[in-house]
Amino acid sequence: MQEMLYREAFKVEKGNFATAGNASRDMKRSLKQMGIDPVIVREVSIASYELELNLVIHSLGGELSLEFYPDSLRLVCADVGPGIPDISLAMKEGYSTASADVRSLGFGAGMGLPNVKRHSHEFSIESAVGAGTTIEAKYFLK
Repeated sequence: MQEMLYREAFKVEKGNFATAGNASRDMKRSLKQMGIDPVIVREVSIASYELELNLVIHSLGGELSLEFYPDSLRLVCADVGPGIPDISLAMKEGYSTASADVRSLGFGAGMGLPNVKRHSHEFSIESAVGAGTTIEAKYFLK
């Protein structure tokens, strides 16, 4: 594995809709300042926003980070629980466990994880009920 050049990390709080989107916005700004291909900036922005909202809506809190390598980027979302009981079901478009309150805010349509996968070059998810979830999206630089 190549040596990491740089890493940005953001703590994301459960239920904090007031700050939801801040980490994604800051990542997008960094990518633009570094001159990353606009197509990749858009893909990372979409995926990071979806992951950040998942942390706010579904997790007990966690961290969203972006790692920079010489020829790739790695977006990592790691939370402390509650975990996903059925990953294949969670990956189905339209499936959601969001509460009615969250849905009334316009979130929780069940497109988050499918959108992250769609806007990643490589995607992986690991989860254990009670232990948390780690999602990785990788992007190859041209």
